[in-house]
Order: sequence, then C-alpha cells, then structure tokens
Amino acid sequence: AECPFNKVVLHRLMMSRTNLPPMTLSRIALNMKGRTDKTCVVVGTVTDDTRLAEVPKMKIAALRFTETARARILKAGGEVMTLDQLAMVAPKGSNTVLLRGKRAARTVYKHFGAPGVPGSHA
Repeated sequence: AECPFNKVVLHRLMMSRTNLPPMTLSRIALNMKGRTDKTCVVVGTVTDDTRLAEVPKMKIAALRFTETARARILKAGGEVMTLDQLAMVAPKGSNTVLLRGKRAARTVYKHFGAPGVPGSHA
C-alpha cells in the first residue's frame, strides 16, 4: 500500500549497511516507555543490552534479532516479528513507532575531522 510509512521503510531497506545501525534493547525500551499498545519497528538489527536489568513487555518488528535479544524479549512476554509479518498485521504502519540506531556510533566517526579543528582527532 502506498503511504508515508511504507515509503520510509522501503527507503531504509535499500540503505547500505553503514546506514543501518543496530539498536539495543535498552534504547528501544526507553523510546517505548508509555507506548505499550504500539509496535516498535526497527529497520536493522535489534541487539541485546546486558546493562538493562529487566526487559519490559514489548512488540518489536525488525530485520534481524540477535539470539539473546530475541530470547529476552520472548521471556518478558513480548512479541518479535519480521517486517513481512508486520506488513500483514499493519499494512500502513498504524499503531507503530519507527526507530533507528545511531549512525555516528561507529568507531570511524571518532577519527573524522580536519587538523586544527577543535574536538578533531585528525
């Protein structure tokens, strides 16, 4: 179906690997606070975060899940689904929250910049 949500998801699906950063469970939990009725959508990998003591019950749709992340979500009574399954449940992305990981979290960004610029390591 043609709608802004699907357009954004399609665009993100065609992005390069460096532009599809992973997202941790703790970051998802933070963004989904008070949105228990909605489904979290991540076009990328959902990774586990050992710093998060207990995972809240969440519905998450993503491209990939790490084994531990999937296990922790299911153990908390949550739901994991692929983007294909999401398309069947919510074809136009209704009741969803579209999130993405931090692109600048990659190690290479640490070395970017020009000599003499404050805060640069070049």
